[in-house]
Amino acid sequence: MLVFGWGNRARGDDALGPLAIERLRANLPANAPIEFLEDYQLLPEHALDLVGRARVLFIDASVTASAPFELSEPVAAVDTAWTSHALSPAALLRIHQGLRSGPVPPCTLLAIRGERFGLGDPLSPLAARNLQAAVTWALGWLAEVCRASAAACP
Repeated sequence: MLVFGWGNRARGDDALGPLAIERLRANLPANAPIEFLEDYQLLPEHALDLVGRARVLFIDASVTASAPFELSEPVAAVDTAWTSHALSPAALLRIHQGLRSGPVPPCTLLAIRGERFGLGDPLSPLAARNLQAAVTWALGWLAEVCRASAAACP
């Protein structure tokens, strides 16, 4: 299983993805069958990180999600807005399909509501509350997924 959070820690609430990864790591046993990945943004190269995964949980900050967070299941699609340096989870899944390296793993996107994304901004109080709610949800989700797959998890 892969948990992948992205965002820029220097841009206020954009740090929600990496902060969620940090908190999840701290709350899970070291031997849990979960790999964590953090980056500034999704890149085409990350399609290789999806190969052979049983499940993927994407975590990102969002200015449009309802508070505290929204869940969705991204479906592989061509993203007309993607560039060579940033893309959506749906576009990443489409690239994975193009690799012909097996089926696209089941994916969930956890979009955590943020409000301040300026360079040098601290994490906003709203985002801090939303982060806690999202981490609580993610810990429960990871435990449920592990039980369903009979893996040794939290």
